[in-house]
Amino acid sequence: MIAKYRRQPIPPLLTNIIDYSLVIIGSFFVAIAFNVFLLPHDIASGGVMGISTILYALFEWQPSIVQGALNIPLFIAGVIILGKNFGLKSLLGTFILPFFVELTSGLQTATPDPLLGAIFGGMGVGIGLGIVFRGKASTGGIDLAAQILHKYIPLPLGICVALFDGLIVLTATFVFSVEQGLYALIALFITSRTIDFVQVGLNTSKNVLIITNQVTQIRQVLLADVDRGVTVLRGTGGYTDEERQILMCVVSQREFSKVTKIVKTIDPKAFVVAMNATEVLGEGFKTS
Repeated sequence: MIAKYRRQPIPPLLTNIIDYSLVIIGSFFVAIAFNVFLLPHDIASGGVMGISTILYALFEWQPSIVQGALNIPLFIAGVIILGKNFGLKSLLGTFILPFFVELTSGLQTATPDPLLGAIFGGMGVGIGLGIVFRGKASTGGIDLAAQILHKYIPLPLGICVALFDGLIVLTATFVFSVEQGLYALIALFITSRTIDFVQVGLNTSKNVLIITNQVTQIRQVLLADVDRGVTVLRGTGGYTDEERQILMCVVSQREFSKVTKIVKTIDPKAFVVAMNATEVLGEGFKTS
């Protein structure tokens, strides 16, 4: 039998310290990206930051004050209306982001090119928000407004978020120009993709389904040689109407080729289906 070494769980106190640190670091990244890339080029890529960009251009209201004035009431409304315990980490993100925006407001523009500003601004905001989300928190803002709208209107939450962000980008188009609105869309898209990348990373796993007549032998080899858990599912052939067993095994990218080689060596006629698994929690993968 192969000895397995279980990773010891992280103490709750250390987990909280790490989470709070991620919220602070992520908020700092967002603030720098906003002041260095987005605000100088009037790129209002959705959210409270987009609103603060528009109001700064129209009335020269300080973005940090606008963000704080919007984030804090939205957080309170979220607690009252939604009845959720958003926790101290989200409260920290709500307060600390405007603080960092003010702290970094004196930084110089990184590039005179608005397209580069949209690309790297969206990337920087995405990295920051992704880090905050990994700390199991948020920076408040439009997401809370979308959740409130979602409670009273039968629309999917993602649509509610898109409606708010779309309205902000549309407003930016009228306030600035169509070109600025397009830059905002670019930044918004890059932000969403970057958040996914920070959340998932490059460690995409494979969920492998194996339909074979050599279930027992393949299962034993996968358990022994690959050292991954195997689940036996029951299925019925659509053509033969015969009941048969299906093996399911989640492996890393580098282990996938080894699995297919094992399966084809034992049963050349085996049918293998592999699907990307971007979020895997459990022994041998992420634990939380």
